[in-house]
Formats: sequence, C-alpha cells, structure tokens
Amino acid sequence: MRSLNPKKNNNNLIPLFVIGTFSLHLFTVLILMFHNTMLQQVKRKTLPETLVQLVDGRTIAVAATDNLERNQQTIRRFVGEAMTLILTSSNNLPPSLIKEITSPLLSEDLRQKLNSKNNNMGFDYGLDRNLRNTENVLAIARISQPEEVSKGNWKVDIYANYLTFKGAEKTGTSIPFNKQIFVRAIETTKATADQSGIPANLAISGLREARLEIYNICELKDKKCSTSKKM
Repeated sequence: MRSLNPKKNNNNLIPLFVIGTFSLHLFTVLILMFHNTMLQQVKRKTLPETLVQLVDGRTIAVAATDNLERNQQTIRRFVGEAMTLILTSSNNLPPSLIKEITSPLLSEDLRQKLNSKNNNMGFDYGLDRNLRNTENVLAIARISQPEEVSKGNWKVDIYANYLTFKGAEKTGTSIPFNKQIFVRAIETTKATADQSGIPANLAISGLREARLEIYNICELKDKKCSTSKKM
C-alpha cells in the first residue's frame, strides 16, 4: 500500500496559488484601467465648472449650462413675479415709477407696444392718472407650465385678476387678466447698483439674475400670436 506525502502535495499547490493570485490582481488592474478610461471620457464631455465669488467673499464652483436653457420653475417664477410687479401700483409706487424700474424685464419692442394708446392690454402702462387713494394689484390664480416655442423662447399662460381699490373700498373692482406671456433667454444683463432702497427695485434685481425678458403679451385666444414676428 502506497503512502501519501502531504508535504509533496502542498509543494504542488503553491505554484497554482501564486498563478491564481497574480491572475486575480491582473484582472483587477485591467478593471481599474477600464474605469479610469470611462471617467476620463465622461470628464471630457462634461461642461467645465466655473468659480463664482459670492457677496460674502466665498467662492463656489458651479457647472456651466447652455446659455439658452432655463429651468421650468425659473421661467414660471420670473413670469409671475414680473407681471405682478408691472401691474401693482399705489400712491407710494405710481405707475410711472413702476414703469421705470420694471423696464429691464421687458424687450424694447414690447415697451413700445405697451406705450401705444391702443395696446389692447387691458391696463394703462405707466400712466399716472386718477391715482388718488387708488391701488392696483394683480392677483394670479394659475400659471401654466412653460411651452418651448423655439430654442431659448417659451410661452406661458397666466390666469389672474387685475384688482383696483379706490379710497375706502374693501371689495374693489376686478378685471380678468388671462394672457399668453412670451419670454426668452438673453445673453447678459447690465448690472446696476440699487441705491433707492425700494423693495420693488430689489425684487427686480433678483429677477434679472434669471437672464430672461418678456417679449410679447397676447390674449389667450390669439392664435396668431405664437407665429407672429418675435419682438
């Protein structure tokens, strides 16, 4: 009967163990190299980050985005707050002052359209008349999701009421204000330092950071508005 030699068997297993370990390490290295190659490709495709210095002196890195892209919530917020500011006035904030401070939110062509006598907008833009003890407020009920009409241009439907309060009136008068609002992305905005301290002016400064402007306002039923020449 032949006896087994455990020492000889162990010696035979050592080379196999070394080869197996080396193969496993080599496979791991290849996987890491593959992952590194993929990460480098993704990095090249990703838009570069930009360092932005905040007011308090801190610096943060922000990812660059397409200049014509805007978040839907950003567009809705801009339209709602811009239209509210444009159509809200009082003795302390007369329409002429509102017109002056909100003009950066509107395109030049739209401002000319609103300044015309027959603008068909349903409100007087920047006219100080019959203002004694009078307040005008735009009460928004709903704003639709933005619809992209072309690259960097969107249409938003707004459903609101234009309220006018005179003297001690508590109910006031209400006029439906249901419009198509057309907005577009703009390249840059001219930075201006607000020295007036007027809350509306501060709100305008915040809205301008969205780099959007309203370029047309039409009735909801106006089917030609979306195909008309952009202002």
